[in-house]
Amino acid sequence: MAFWRRKKNKEAFSGSILGLDKSVEELKAREEAIERELGVRFNKAIAKTRHSINDKLDTVFESRKKIDEAFLDELEEMLISTDIGVSTTFQVLDSVRKGVSRAEITDMAALKGRMKEELLSILHASEAAGVASETVVDESVKPYVLLVVGVNGVGKTTTIGKLSQRIKNEGNEVMICAADTFRAAASEQLEIWSERAGVPLIQQKQGTDPAAVLFDALKSAKARDADVLIVDTAGRLHNKSNLMAELEKMKRIASREVENAPHETLLVIDAVTGQNGLEQARQFMNVAEVTGIVLTKLDGTAKGGIAVAISKELNLPIRYVGIGEGVDDLTLFDPEIYVDGLFE
Repeated sequence: MAFWRRKKNKEAFSGSILGLDKSVEELKAREEAIERELGVRFNKAIAKTRHSINDKLDTVFESRKKIDEAFLDELEEMLISTDIGVSTTFQVLDSVRKGVSRAEITDMAALKGRMKEELLSILHASEAAGVASETVVDESVKPYVLLVVGVNGVGKTTTIGKLSQRIKNEGNEVMICAADTFRAAASEQLEIWSERAGVPLIQQKQGTDPAAVLFDALKSAKARDADVLIVDTAGRLHNKSNLMAELEKMKRIASREVENAPHETLLVIDAVTGQNGLEQARQFMNVAEVTGIVLTKLDGTAKGGIAVAISKELNLPIRYVGIGEGVDDLTLFDPEIYVDGLFE
């Protein structure tokens, strides 16, 4: 499973990992091993949430011989406690009640199976909106422009650094644009990440018009034939009108320089903040045309159900998740692995 699926030279990339003389079967085995590893890491990252769900389910069910209304009331409280969201909880419970009334759900295994089906349907439904994969943009369009937004403190700058390194590691020429010119710490962090990853960073002095920085970065990216340009943006929400005007100006410049740019606008949300983070996301949705979500610090909360709440409430795909501090701990979000990990 490739992290970034727009590799400039797929054959060269495959060869760099396995050697050009390796067979297709070996490549497939390698990809399957990566998928298994991803499943293991996801399981570890959402262990707190999984234990919360399963322990409560087992405790509530062990004193009963059947799934009755009292049990469903406790199930409702349990789901809400994981930050899965009220509307999601009601959707799951409605499906469970129908299954119980039809005698389709009579034990814990059937109950968990139905819950998984509903959660997966929500996550997959969100993929119909926004941008679920970079492959929707023709590879001939370069650079692929990723605009990254989010309030300060959610891990936006770190996410950009990890994204740039991971995408570069898969055979792409990557550049970073430091367009958050109002916060010196952001540029300093990006400098560290760009040096670590060996990725060019385009920046100007503090206070410069962000759109001007983006214009320079786009010109430079085209001159260097870069595949991907990742753009940091300001995280201010206290002055929404200014932020909206700033983002709109950046989008106009991007689309003028590169066909249909920005190709993605990723909103970074801190999973630990739970429903508060979801409210911040709603506010940002009012000022930015967000196409996908990056959920950071998923390993740091027992309320990992927030991923489902975000998908349902914002109707956007979760593109990437942070499941640790290392550069390899930013990974593609896989709905099946996530939902399986919540129950198994």
